[in-house]
Amino acid sequence: MRRTVDLDEAAAEVAARRPGWRAAGLLVAEPTWRDEAAPWPQTLETDRARVSHPDSLGLLVSGPAGTLLSVVLFRGGWADVDYFAGGDDAGVLPASGIRSAAEFGVRLDAWVGRVFGERGG
Repeated sequence: MRRTVDLDEAAAEVAARRPGWRAAGLLVAEPTWRDEAAPWPQTLETDRARVSHPDSLGLLVSGPAGTLLSVVLFRGGWADVDYFAGGDDAGVLPASGIRSAAEFGVRLDAWVGRVFGERGG
């Protein structure tokens, strides 16, 4: 897979936001990593040191009333973004053409705001 986004830099974008999310009452799971070089089926790791060739970074944020945001960023520049914001407000958010970790951070802020509103910071 072509490397478009540095996943370690993207993880730093997540880490910078975690304190604000937690202060807003959101629960943030440890990021998960998938190793492209691992044998199939590839397992998800929470310890970055166990992943030699990361091809995805996963994030799960949850809030009150079961609100949830799941993001899996792939180094090729796209993400799988699923959410539940309450009631019938659930689905998939567009997430392609991500060119850098900084751009991922901007989009992440928008996704968190979409799902958690002002609580998302």
